[in-house]
Formats: sequence, structure tokens, C-alpha cells
Amino acid sequence: MRNSWEYFSTENIIFGNGSIDRLDKVLKRLKAKNVFVITDRGVAQAGILAKITEQLDRHGYQSIVYDKAVPEPPIDSVVEAYEFAKSQMKTDVIIGLGGGSSIDLAKVVALLMEYSGHPRDYFGGENLVPGPIAPLIAIPTTAGTGSEVTSVAVVTDTENDMKVGISDNFLRPAVALLDPELTVGLPAYVTACSGIDALSHAVEAYTAKDFRYIQAEGNILFQGALPITDALAIQAIELIANNLAIAVQQGSNIEARSNMLLGSLLAGMAFSNAGTALAHALAYPIGGKAKSPHGELTGLLLPYVMEFNTATEKEKMIKIAEAFGIEKGDKSKTEHAKEASKAVFELLKDIGLPTKLSAIGVKEEDLEEIAEKALPIERLIRNNPRVPTKDSLVELLKKAY
Repeated sequence: MRNSWEYFSTENIIFGNGSIDRLDKVLKRLKAKNVFVITDRGVAQAGILAKITEQLDRHGYQSIVYDKAVPEPPIDSVVEAYEFAKSQMKTDVIIGLGGGSSIDLAKVVALLMEYSGHPRDYFGGENLVPGPIAPLIAIPTTAGTGSEVTSVAVVTDTENDMKVGISDNFLRPAVALLDPELTVGLPAYVTACSGIDALSHAVEAYTAKDFRYIQAEGNILFQGALPITDALAIQAIELIANNLAIAVQQGSNIEARSNMLLGSLLAGMAFSNAGTALAHALAYPIGGKAKSPHGELTGLLLPYVMEFNTATEKEKMIKIAEAFGIEKGDKSKTEHAKEASKAVFELLKDIGLPTKLSAIGVKEEDLEEIAEKALPIERLIRNNPRVPTKDSLVELLKKAY
């Protein structure tokens, strides 16, 4: 039994409409003169990049932009971005601007800028990063991954046909700057995928195995459910449950956008300490076979995993059902607990996302291999409140198929 826990967070979080205007103050505090901005073409075309570069130009910073970030960046693109950064001016601060993939790419580039090497050097374990990475400011333009405050960067290992997480508390950005106004132009589909990903972070952090019963030795990154993460996660679930469908259907609703960005932030603060679990473990091998965004995968899997876990996590599932506004009425405890997974299933339909693996191109003959590849992802599997076996995972995947 583990007797103690720790809580880690990004040092400085700035949140609110128009908070992008505080970028100069942040850069002055970091004593920056030369700034390397990592983003993607979509953010540039939407005019969001211009809002950042205007700030940098107005206050006299030298800046270089790399705008070739792609979803779940393949290793080759990480190396390309790093080589580009090295070939340019001396960099004092890196800004990761965009969705989780741009921020994750910025994290790995900041890691390599500080310690060199290859992304593969940091795969396959926890606490492999030697120390603090190069100073990084994360500015999210989606409400989903929580990457602006997390200790994880997801890249695609194209050789093994699988998404891989580099995990270490040193990967947390120095500053998270969240301006809800930057998310207003987000398309409905991207809003849905990123929002349901935030919900999966919150639910899996909240229902993770209690920290005392995580079977692992020494310092671990994902510690299981903690008192602080429970409070953050249930608040995130309530915010997302009440605002995601509105944000998808009414893209210019700034209140819904703000609540979603806050929900994503709180979920990131929760899961980067408690950890995620089975839905994310399954999403990694499925991500190598389906071209769906990461959030679409975790969202699709989430209600099936919740149903699987309800037998061992009734009380928390009831709290989740209540966060969705579902009252007990004359239902039994078990029936009320099962309403949580049903509520997520209905939310997926409301926001137009798939609820079956067959709908995203996964083949039935792949299910056994997916189960086999998910089980060794121990940092996630040990977090799940119900211990999965290969047979139980195949059964779960068949239900989701």
C-alpha cells in the first residue's frame, strides 16, 4: 500500500478573455528576447498566429515561426522541427500555439533543445527527462487535451504503428496562457473531438484506482486518484457535461467556450497527476490503425470503459451521473451508477461523434491485437479500477465494435 502522494502543476496559469495581452509581461519575466513559435497551418490561416506575432513585433521581440505541426506528430516531424529550431537564431523561449499536437510538439522540441538526442531516447518509461526543459509558454486554441498543464507529450511511432507518450513532470510548460477568445473560431467537429477528450481525461482521472492501491514501486508519474485530483476532475466533468453540446452547436457562444476551456484545464491538472486509464490504453494501439483524432478515439471508448468499470466504482459513477444532471429517483444504486456511461453515450450522439469502432475503419480481426498491445501499457492499465485481462478487453472491444 502506498502511504503518500504528491501534486504537481504548471508554475503559472493565466486564464480569461483577452489574456493574450499579458504575453509581453510573461516574456519579460522569463527574460526573453528571441522567441520560437510552434504552431500549425490551420491556426495560421485562422488569423490566430497573427495575434501572437503582432504582440511579439509590437514589443520588440525577435521571432521565428514553425507552422508545420500535424496531429499526433510523427517522429520525423518532431526531428524536423527540432533541426529547424537549431538552424535559426538562439532561442530564449518557445511558444506552443494551437491544439494539443502543436503544444506536444513544442514540449518535445523544448526537451531536445535542452538535452539533444532523439525522441526515441525518452520513450518507454517514466522520469527519463534529465531536468527542466527549455522555457515553454503553452497557448491552447482548443479546449481538449489540457496539454498546457500536463506532463505528457503524445507522438506517433510510425515504425511500430502506434502512438507513444513521453511522460515526465519536467515536460510541464513554464506558463499556460488560456484565452477563451482564441477558441471561438474552432470548427464544430474539432470542438467535439477535443471536448470529449477533455471529458475522458476528467472521468478517467476521477475513477482511477485510489493512490493507496496502485501497485508500483518508487516515484510514479500517474499516482491514481488523489483528493485534489478528485475535486478538479468532478468540477471538470460538470463543466463539460453542461457546455460541450452548446459549444459544438453554438460556436460563437463565448460563455460555453470559456467553460469548456476551463473544464479542459481542470481535467489536465487532474489527469496529469492521477493519470488516465483503460480508454487511453486502448486508444494508443487503435490510433495506429484508424486515422481518427485522439479525442475521437478516447471519446468513443469512454462509455464502454465506464460500463466495464461500474462494478468496482459505483459511488463515483453515481457522482458522474449527478454531474450530468441525472437524479436517482427510484433507481437502485447500480442502476443509477450505470446512468453515467449512458449519459456519455448520449453526449457522443448529441455532438455527432461515432460510437462504434467499425464506423472509424477498425477491422474485427484487429481486436485481439489491440487488446494485446494495450495490456503492456502499465502506467495506464494499473490505474484502471477494474483489472483487465486479454479476454475481458476483447469482449469490451467487441461491444464497442
